[in-house]
Amino acid sequence: MSDATNTPSYNATRARVETYFDKTATKVWDRLTSDAPVSRIRETVRRGRDNMRARMLACLPDDLSGARVLDAGCGTGMMTQDLAARGAEVVAVDISPQLVGIAQARMPEAMRPRVTFRAGDMLDAAHGRFDAVMAMDSLIYYRADDIRAALATLGKRTGGPVVFTVAPRTPLLMGMWYAGKVFPRSDRSPVMIPHAPKRLAHVTRDIGRLRDAGRVSVGFYISQALEFTA
Repeated sequence: MSDATNTPSYNATRARVETYFDKTATKVWDRLTSDAPVSRIRETVRRGRDNMRARMLACLPDDLSGARVLDAGCGTGMMTQDLAARGAEVVAVDISPQLVGIAQARMPEAMRPRVTFRAGDMLDAAHGRFDAVMAMDSLIYYRADDIRAALATLGKRTGGPVVFTVAPRTPLLMGMWYAGKVFPRSDRSPVMIPHAPKRLAHVTRDIGRLRDAGRVSVGFYISQALEFTA
């Protein structure tokens, strides 16, 4: 089995994601994840992300004192703050140095001693071992084989669950996906790849157990939470 960090498709997708979030969409995500006014469509995305974050956190104990948790793809740090508030020692990693900078600036002073921020690949072995991993919307641009390899890589270094999200194969998302394939635009985000949870469970059956952790659908935000245990 190959390491996800060595596969050409993983590296190519990671490069597109890095370019988008660090060069194109920093201001959009800064505003979306703040209290600033946004459009009605982005308001549904904001509410959907809040609901999904709560759903993912429900997979972990309320008291995380003494636990070391990786926030894989921390973005502007909302999940990081929630984990630190529960007492976890958090390693918050994002491929975008600009988003990491925003997350650092937003971190409440009292929580900062429990958080280590890093810009780079969430799969880097240098991050060490963890009791749990949270990867919200960090794998939504990857193919099934790359997700499998990423879970295998993280599973080797995680004693507990790897909780992550994918774009589910719903009629709406599949329609948007096909439209994106037909009408590509250079200024939009990398294209999400929809996945069926049962298919991912089949693909990952030899490396661990995949559990359905629930779906969130709010307006234009549709996301599926999954829990992987090696």
